[in-house]
Amino acid sequence: MIRLGILGSGSGSNMQAILDAITEGRLDAEIVLVLSDNPDAFILERGRRANLPCGLIDCRGLSSRFPAESQEETTRALREAGVELVCLAGFMRLLRAPLLEAFAGRIINIHPSLLPAYPGLHAWTQAVEDKATESGCTVHFVDAGMDSGPIISQATVPVLPGDTPESLHARIQVEEHRIYPEAISRVAAELQ
Repeated sequence: MIRLGILGSGSGSNMQAILDAITEGRLDAEIVLVLSDNPDAFILERGRRANLPCGLIDCRGLSSRFPAESQEETTRALREAGVELVCLAGFMRLLRAPLLEAFAGRIINIHPSLLPAYPGLHAWTQAVEDKATESGCTVHFVDAGMDSGPIISQATVPVLPGDTPESLHARIQVEEHRIYPEAISRVAAELQ
């Protein structure tokens, strides 16, 4: 069983999918810590409802940067919890050293596009505005770039005529919730 640390900034639907996969016996893992940089993020409420240890990441009032001191504190909290694999679930800050060094090859992310297409924010909006015929989601290892780490798995979702960013995003999330636990299982098998 692998020990997971979850970092998120929003609703936590991917964390919920991971938790559901654990509960249903599809993923041999344990979530040992949930951290958010947003005190109002619903991911923290989901964590509390599941009796998971939760905490806040203090980013020193910065809206998008992830200061080195904050990353050091996050690294310490993850290590103290015994985290073996860090899973980003809608975490909206770029990771750098020391976090990347402390968990080298042990941080993964789910992104709502078929990378390398549409890295960064609002990938589903970019796909609709580009009149793309397909989009999807990607689980990848995290490196110092923006959504640029090695790809673990992907799922394709068609962009339908009349799609809005919201309708496309909803269909992408269905696939995210399916492939993220599967990818975690595969990575865990390779790490253990």
